Amino acid sequence: MLKPHVYIQKQTKGSFFTLLLMNLDLGDITCCFVCLCADVIMSSAVERTDDLVREYLMYRGFTSTLKHLDSEIKADKEKGFRVDKIIDQLQHFIQNFDLVGLRDYWSYLDRRLFSRLEDVYRPTVSKLRTSLYRFYIIYTVQKNPEKTQEFFQKQALELQGQAEWRDWFVLPFIPAPEQNPTFSPYFSRQWADTFLVSLHNFLSVLFQCSPQPVLLSYDAEVQRITCVQEENEQLRQMLFALQGESRVKKDEEMMVHHKLPPYFQHMDRLGDTELDLVSSQRNVNMTTPSRNFFSTFLPQARRPPGKASPAPQSSPTQASLGRKDPGAQSVKVKDPLPAKDSKMATVTTVTAESATGHPRQRRHHDHEKQRKELFSKLPTQSSEKRADGSDPDAQTEALTDQTDSANQMQGCEVGGAGAEQPFIKLSQEEYGEHHSSIMHCRVDCSGRRVASLDVDGVVKVWAFNPIMQTKATIMSKSPLLSLEWAAKPDRLLLLGSGVGTVRLYDTDAKKSLYEMSVDDAHPRILSLACSPNGTSFVCSAAAPSHPTAVTESDTRGSASVSGQLLLWDTKTVKQQLQFALDPGPVAINCTAFNHNGNLLVTGAADGMIRLFDMQRYESALSWNAHDGEVYSVEFSSDENTVFSIGEDGKFVQWNIHRCGVKQSEYSLSQDAVGPFVLSGYSGYKQVQVPHGRLFAFDSEGQHVLTCSSTGGIIYRLSQADVGLESVLSLGGHKAPVVTVDWCTAMDCGTCLTASMDGKIKLNTLLAQKP
Repeated sequence: MLKPHVYIQKQTKGSFFTLLLMNLDLGDITCCFVCLCADVIMSSAVERTDDLVREYLMYRGFTSTLKHLDSEIKADKEKGFRVDKIIDQLQHFIQNFDLVGLRDYWSYLDRRLFSRLEDVYRPTVSKLRTSLYRFYIIYTVQKNPEKTQEFFQKQALELQGQAEWRDWFVLPFIPAPEQNPTFSPYFSRQWADTFLVSLHNFLSVLFQCSPQPVLLSYDAEVQRITCVQEENEQLRQMLFALQGESRVKKDEEMMVHHKLPPYFQHMDRLGDTELDLVSSQRNVNMTTPSRNFFSTFLPQARRPPGKASPAPQSSPTQASLGRKDPGAQSVKVKDPLPAKDSKMATVTTVTAESATGHPRQRRHHDHEKQRKELFSKLPTQSSEKRADGSDPDAQTEALTDQTDSANQMQGCEVGGAGAEQPFIKLSQEEYGEHHSSIMHCRVDCSGRRVASLDVDGVVKVWAFNPIMQTKATIMSKSPLLSLEWAAKPDRLLLLGSGVGTVRLYDTDAKKSLYEMSVDDAHPRILSLACSPNGTSFVCSAAAPSHPTAVTESDTRGSASVSGQLLLWDTKTVKQQLQFALDPGPVAINCTAFNHNGNLLVTGAADGMIRLFDMQRYESALSWNAHDGEVYSVEFSSDENTVFSIGEDGKFVQWNIHRCGVKQSEYSLSQDAVGPFVLSGYSGYKQVQVPHGRLFAFDSEGQHVLTCSSTGGIIYRLSQADVGLESVLSLGGHKAPVVTVDWCTAMDCGTCLTASMDGKIKLNTLLAQKP
């Protein structure tokens, strides 16, 4: 008997493959799971390659080749290297008592796959075939004994000379074979499951080890490139962080050495030789009566105007040799050194010269004395200059110094406060290619590209890494109301219009691939959401809105406006079903999937939130959430709750395990909820109701980004009695922000805030881990 492995259960597109868990060591369990993983990787690679080939043939216009390919794929006996499908096919032959089909299918596998193996594996293949026939015989004995005799009649010539079948010819004539000691083990469920597991593992290892074409490594190459790009992004964010730390340190140094002469700013970096040269230069300049004492150390720009600019100072080498610059001797100074300053300078010189001890100690002592004198004299000199009204340049210079000092102090305070915050804003960039108010702004799944839609129906696809650059511009004759990135492949973009059509646009090829038409009675596509597995997407369509008092190009549906929620297949580009909306029909304003696409949450114009089971395609929960329309809904990070923002200005967290139970509730201002108002000239006001996402979470789900009148605001989620705690205001906008998005990549994140003036701010944040 073949060695048993492990038993687990695996679901693959409607079929279940069942394996048995028995008393095995860790090596056997690991072997089985490795085989299952290899099966999944191989099958996904083959399916992905088939889709790429289909797409290429469609792009080239090879329709006849595409038809032949589809027909051969349907008749493929290897099932796209799907081991579970091969096992299902064998079991199908057994359950239908199709001995001829079972024998032919195994002969095909033997000729196509097993014949390529080395001779050492031939006994294993022979044992698997023997076990497969015995599995068929046991099934016929239990279900249809006549088929048992038919088996031995047809296979007698092939099996009578084999020793392992010598005792089996008596099986049809035994009254109760399941109680016979020879055959009873084969009637147990354990033996059947062990055989299926062994066959599954053998085929999985065979497919994994067989030579594969280069095209099948496409997914591996994509993953490798993605990893490299993520690593580059991480290094870029680390560079930004280091640059931010460098700026903070530079500001701190400027606070200590603010506006000091260069001599003192770099004094700590000087060695003994440099100190000797500077001290000699200082002594020479002190003994020169025609030069001001401070002119040696103050920069040229800080010297009082009206005095002649001296020639270049003598070098330290000249000063150490006792040479004097002839140009400096010929300079005439109008304002000689005051008597008080001269006296103090003389005392300092005498004290330095009379100091006892080592020469280096004398230099250090002289340096400390000079620091004290300059620190005491510089403020006095600045106050004297400010008191002199006849020197406006000096007053301007002093005012500039005070302003610079205040700015540096403020920068240090902000930097100190930011160190305690959960995020540091590294940079803020602006995308200004739109000329009207933004409706939607979304980042794709990979975090490399952004798609933005304005009220004029213009879609911009742009990238921001390494530089901000527009990749594609989409113009539409009909008004566009919604957009969404496809999950697989992420270069595709779904565009919903106001005339009942949904377009699938390829952003790389810059062309429309398909255009799907929805019911004419519901022409407005309010929301699109693509399933994470990339196989389907949901489309919310609504009837034409009734005219209201609000003047706007496209208002959302109201409670009296009917709507429908549709599910479309992305591969066949056909509508699969229409969800039942109870009570309904009603316009659905917003939709969102969970991480694996098994759940769908929607927010409607009647104020209700509906949760759909995407495996059964039916509504699982529904409750009244807001007074008025629901504008935006999202799953929490743990997917145990749902967050929503409604027309009533409330930001609510709902427990999906307890229908209609609020876990927390926060109140938001109208700036974060809408309708958004932008005032213009002569009392003109532009009003826009929400269309895109009104809030977005960080990678850990602990912070939320919302809209405001001047930019995005990041809050820390806390208990309802505490309220939302504001941790960072992004700012930068001159018009109300109408939609946001937050793309996370490791410790760094990119926040997008789009406003009514067509400006989109891209903020790069660094998350500070506690």
